[in-house]
Amino acid sequence: MTGFKSARISEFCVTGSGGTPSRSQVERYYEGGTIPWVKSGELRETVIKRTSEYVTETALKESSIKLVPAGAILLAMYGATVGRLGILGIEATTNQAVCHIVPDPKVAEIRYIFHAISHQVPSLIAKGVGGAQPNINQAIIKDVAIPLPPLPEQCRIAAILDQADALRAKRREALKQLDSLTQSIFIEMFGDSLRSNIRHALSNLIEDFRYGTSNKSGASGYPALRIPNVTSGSLDLTELKTVAVDDSEFQRLKLRDGDLLFVRTNGNPDYVGRCAVFNPLKVLETGFKSSEFIYASYLIRARLKESTVLSIVLQEYLSTAEGRRALRARCKTSAGQFNINTEGLGSLPIPSFPMPLQESFIRKKKTIEQQQAIHRESLAELDALFASLQHRAFRGEL
Repeated sequence: MTGFKSARISEFCVTGSGGTPSRSQVERYYEGGTIPWVKSGELRETVIKRTSEYVTETALKESSIKLVPAGAILLAMYGATVGRLGILGIEATTNQAVCHIVPDPKVAEIRYIFHAISHQVPSLIAKGVGGAQPNINQAIIKDVAIPLPPLPEQCRIAAILDQADALRAKRREALKQLDSLTQSIFIEMFGDSLRSNIRHALSNLIEDFRYGTSNKSGASGYPALRIPNVTSGSLDLTELKTVAVDDSEFQRLKLRDGDLLFVRTNGNPDYVGRCAVFNPLKVLETGFKSSEFIYASYLIRARLKESTVLSIVLQEYLSTAEGRRALRARCKTSAGQFNINTEGLGSLPIPSFPMPLQESFIRKKKTIEQQQAIHRESLAELDALFASLQHRAFRGEL
């Protein structure tokens, strides 16, 4: 930052990490616990005021966990959540995947340091070690240099970035509300079907299930959808890999309009069975010149028979609480991973949805999707503005 010196995190912050009390001592370390215990998955760029699990005073005395003061910045170091940030709004403990950073209040303002670290997350991850999900450690974090203008200037910069970030949060909340609206409309329209005891096994409604390719990604080939591309109810095409397959394999795996893709394995049981519908028109709308896609081995493709249930309606049903319960009941565990196979998917009990109502629901869903597209475009603009402000802020140009 022009005119201001930088300091490494180790020079003005106290850092550390936590641990996981033995799960074999549930009664001793967890049951009846009142001390919040933060896991890396709970870091969502927000202030953390509650946790999903608590530990006991005994766990604090007998394990590697330690109390971290309110106001500490938390940074995920491992796995799928690496790089996520949060700020403690309460005194708490953390697991070993979380680094806590406590700045000296005499020289650093918490929100300013939070934004400064957030700005450097991509370079932090680039320094990590490992495969597709590199890990970072405290040595890497401590070595990060942050510009330190006087405290009033830090507060001014933090206030500007907070205001811009709040606009992004409002847009994300609007998108979340639209998602909830779609579910509400679905439940209202198909209430009779959901209350009925008439169910059809999914295997009777589809032509076939098919696993994807196990070929490795490379510099050439067809775009291949993977687990990260299958989000809740839609396809995310922002990060794609290409996979080379021969002609016969391509014909076997080529996705068609209306194909359903299911996530078949994940460390998080809530992600197993997550599904999305392949729509070539939407793919082309994102800027791709071709809609010839295949899919990887950790996904299962289901191709529905005609005149039974429409893909979008089935996907929406499987996103309801009832649908998720049915999927969860068919998950199996192995080596810490949750899995569902074609047999489990085929046994899913699917209500009978009247076709006229299905078609009406899709029309309503398309109207909501048009509103979502407007909000996503606005959010993209706000994200670009925020990135520009961050860039300027830490170059001394804001």
